[in-house]
Amino acid sequence: MNYITEILILLFLAVTFLQSGYDKIIDWKGNVGWLKSHFANTFLGDKVPFSLGIILILEIIAGILALAGIWFLFNDCKEIALYSAIVSSITLLLLLYGQRIAKDYDGARTIIIYFIPTIFLVFILK
Repeated sequence: MNYITEILILLFLAVTFLQSGYDKIIDWKGNVGWLKSHFANTFLGDKVPFSLGIILILEIIAGILALAGIWFLFNDCKEIALYSAIVSSITLLLLLYGQRIAKDYDGARTIIIYFIPTIFLVFILK
């Protein structure tokens, strides 16, 4: 297996983002309600549904690209996997930004745990 590291990280991203997207779809109202209170004292407070929709779209794109990237790696093409890593990185940076705006520093720290393997994947695929 020439790309075992890349495949394992892509599987990690697919599971992470597709499950998160699925949760947002299944419990949209619950997520919006919780996030409205989370961002109540910030400029994002009244933009929660729009922001959550953007994050949902990015998560689904990242997850689908991760699965497609695995398939393309088996055909010795790294481009789609790299796109997945880049979209995943951007999504995580937006989530990190939101947590920092909300002054949820523990939540921001948690996102870094996901960001490290993601940016490593960008590095090894570039």
